[in-house]
Amino acid sequence: MANQKGGVGKTTTAINLATALAACGKAVLIVDVDPQGNASTGLGIDRRNRAVTAYQALIEGTPVTAGTVPTMVPGLSIVPASVDLVGAEIELIDLPRREYRLRQALAPVLPDYDFILIDCPPSLSLLTLNALVAADAVLVPLQCEFYALEGLSHLVRTIDRVKRSLNPSLEIQGVVLTMFDRRNNLCDLVAADVRGHFGSKVYETVIPRNVRVSEAPSHGKPVLLYDMRCAGSQAYIHLASEVLRREQAVAASLATAAS
Repeated sequence: MANQKGGVGKTTTAINLATALAACGKAVLIVDVDPQGNASTGLGIDRRNRAVTAYQALIEGTPVTAGTVPTMVPGLSIVPASVDLVGAEIELIDLPRREYRLRQALAPVLPDYDFILIDCPPSLSLLTLNALVAADAVLVPLQCEFYALEGLSHLVRTIDRVKRSLNPSLEIQGVVLTMFDRRNNLCDLVAADVRGHFGSKVYETVIPRNVRVSEAPSHGKPVLLYDMRCAGSQAYIHLASEVLRREQAVAASLATAAS
């Protein structure tokens, strides 16, 4: 989950998409590599329960399983973040194969999960680069506002560079429009612009601006647990179904190619 612009609903999307996928019976892991640790807080993980975090996995080579914490959502676990990740940027510079640290850390647990969602910091940093090298695909939450496309173009160029030099299999899985306000004509214009530029890469599901979605993190819950019937929760359920359909289509095409 990446977008170098902050406040676009990236962490909210990570938490609630993961919750919806887990509700569909999938085994899901969130890896929180944002030093702010909002995904960890939003899933109710107390800071006292973060003795081993993504920092230790990245910098010290601690097994990911040592830091994995179950959440209140059945089937959903998280590797939490800590403020130590602020210093990880500097520490990574001198480490061997610094761009591959997260990929190496996650390799042993890949068979244990159907989905691993990496919540990136709102910057194109070494932490985000590690996430892009570890990932199969990028899901981009995009706020429906004027500067959205400019930020997205920077991210697309970064993804292209990572694909050429570090991770040839990296793709944009999809772009999800967030904080959509139907009363605002600009939202419609931005949505039309993004769909015109990225076509089928943009999910049909649009995440609306919703008070209940904003309230849920202060209660340490995904909005699907806080108020399942609200518009935001229903949107994330629909987004999860779209993600599953796309993944099934990719799997089917790979099976066809292999045969």
